[in-house]
Amino acid sequence: MNSRIVLPLLLVASLSACVSQSTYKQEVQQVDTLSVQNQAYAQLTQQLQTEIQADQVKVKQLEGRLTVTLVDEIAFSSGSTEMNIKGRTTVDKIVGTLQNATGKRIVIEGYTDNTPIGAHLRPRYPTNWELSTARACDLVKYLQAAGIDPHRLEAAGFGEYQPVATNDTPAGRSQNRRIDIVLLDMGLK
Repeated sequence: MNSRIVLPLLLVASLSACVSQSTYKQEVQQVDTLSVQNQAYAQLTQQLQTEIQADQVKVKQLEGRLTVTLVDEIAFSSGSTEMNIKGRTTVDKIVGTLQNATGKRIVIEGYTDNTPIGAHLRPRYPTNWELSTARACDLVKYLQAAGIDPHRLEAAGFGEYQPVATNDTPAGRSQNRRIDIVLLDMGLK
């Protein structure tokens, strides 16, 4: 075969192998990430089976996010920013799984309904922004005290501004008062 033809063919074959290797590594990493997430999902679902059946907790996996939602008053009593006993007991069930989900950030997201802050809380928490953030921070501190690396923890408060249901009914407001524990890859925002 002519050397002018062989050399470009070898170069093309070599370059395509590099691209394939890079693509392969990327796909392996995605599979590993999904495997960790799927394992965590299965463990969380099993550990929170009682709460899920009682409609107090929801676990969902979507677009690289694994979310555990603690609904309404399972974690915080009305107007409170300190996790109640039921909330601590529920979170204690999943601390080990959260610790073992290496390579994952744990973002605690607090949400409220649109009911204005009561007079007794208003001096400390003037709006639902502060209340939702204080709740998220309380859970972050609890997880840190339980041994989770604080470098993996984040807190965010969304107040009343990301409802999942209407605030026009008691049932809707109940759904909007929630805490999400979100597992994300360390590199994702």
